Amino acid sequence: MGGSFDPVHTAHVAMAELALRHLHLDEVRWIPVGQAWQKARPLTDAVHRLAMVQAAVEHEPRFVVDPIETLHSGPSYTLDTFKALREQATQATDWFLLIGQDQYANLPTWHGWPELLQGLTLAVACRGHHAPEAPAALQAWPHRMVALPLPALNVSSTDIRARLARGEDPLTLAPELVSHTVARYIANHQLYAAGRPPLNGHP
Repeated sequence: MGGSFDPVHTAHVAMAELALRHLHLDEVRWIPVGQAWQKARPLTDAVHRLAMVQAAVEHEPRFVVDPIETLHSGPSYTLDTFKALREQATQATDWFLLIGQDQYANLPTWHGWPELLQGLTLAVACRGHHAPEAPAALQAWPHRMVALPLPALNVSSTDIRARLARGEDPLTLAPELVSHTVARYIANHQLYAAGRPPLNGHP
């Protein structure tokens, strides 16, 4: 499960918990992106995003936070990450890529997506009662996909950053938008406050 997690929020956690149950997974590996080549805005420093994810998932031992992309120089391509994880595996493994409907629709723009689809199953979160809809390029390309019936959750990292930039207390966001542990981390490090640069933060 990859993403910028800037910040990680309750919908991310709900999706990962649903995947554990629905797909009977041994673990969900959380992989914060290093260099997000498809995002125009700068990301909060990786050390903070990793720490926030760790705080959000500490309640579940089957959640594993992996810094593999933040330790890699250059753009973070899911295909490269998947190849590296597969090489590290010590036993036969069924791989799932947990994504949202927006990422599913955008997947044909990803680097090396045909090769990526050969090695794993897409687990696509569909909010509410809407089944995942494959874009035209994927409809014509054989791939394995399972739907994750995620309840509609009105939460996004963009909205959370906007609220904090307007001066809202991070602790008022919990527990509907972020966990209490993530809210405390944001407050302690004054992340997303108006005028604070997003890069080169230190815990």
